[in-house]
Amino acid sequence: MRPVLTWLARILLTLVLAAGVVGLWKREEITRLMAVNTLFDEDRIVANFSNMDRAFLTVPVPRGQGPVSPLPQGKEATLPEATAEWIRARSVTSLLVMKDGEVVHESYHLGTGEMDRRISWSMAKSYLSVLFGILHEEGAIASLDDPVTKYAPQLAGSAYDGATIRNVLQMTARVEFDEDYLDYNSDINRMGRVLALGGTMDGFAAGLTARATSPGERWNYVSIDTHVLGMVIRGATGRDIPSLLSEKVIAPMGLEAAPYYLTDGEGVAFVLGGLNLTTRDYARFGQMVLDDGRWNGGQIVS
Repeated sequence: MRPVLTWLARILLTLVLAAGVVGLWKREEITRLMAVNTLFDEDRIVANFSNMDRAFLTVPVPRGQGPVSPLPQGKEATLPEATAEWIRARSVTSLLVMKDGEVVHESYHLGTGEMDRRISWSMAKSYLSVLFGILHEEGAIASLDDPVTKYAPQLAGSAYDGATIRNVLQMTARVEFDEDYLDYNSDINRMGRVLALGGTMDGFAAGLTARATSPGERWNYVSIDTHVLGMVIRGATGRDIPSLLSEKVIAPMGLEAAPYYLTDGEGVAFVLGGLNLTTRDYARFGQMVLDDGRWNGGQIVS
């Protein structure tokens, strides 16, 4: 009987050691998956949204070597009486108001600070949109009516096969994509798990095969369309998005802090929602767009 028990003990020890090795090997992936599953938890959401680099793979977007551009201070504005309640009810962490190019109110809440780099979510789409416009004007992309597969051949055979760049820019590619954040099995949540576990966003996009209708027929908000635009940019230029965005937009703006993108396991920037900047640097971008692409004496976007 003793040899049998010894044999079983050795097997058990081997299994425990194997589990430990797997646990260490997959520790980062497990940590990121847990972060995704608790991202919106009430007791964690504020800290999560200001410190996304603690739980996800990231890549910096260099701010360049230039000086910080001025953000003029104006006379403190008198905000509407209901503002304080509006901030409290929505758990707002930062509020910055500009008028006539000057900051007239700036405040931080729920323990956050002015140098926190806050997750953009879909505001990141506006940064990619501006970059796409610059590159198109420079001739990197010949025509908006080119098929996306011309620059992103990996999408051949996917739901994006047959869609033009214009379709994707206008979100009329008509890819079937469920963006229900409350449904664990929705496409947007499956995509989040791909990101958390270090998978490939390009592979995820190429794996979408269902189409709601033919391209160009009807508008539908689909976040993954923005990733496809990133694939087109990378294919057209042979460069990654962070370095391009730095060169064309971020460095000329003279930001206070270098932004960063969340990335997938291949180091590809999560361009549809993974950009992180300070509140004042978001304000600089907004003012630049409001001023028809001009900022700090230069024309960044035509």
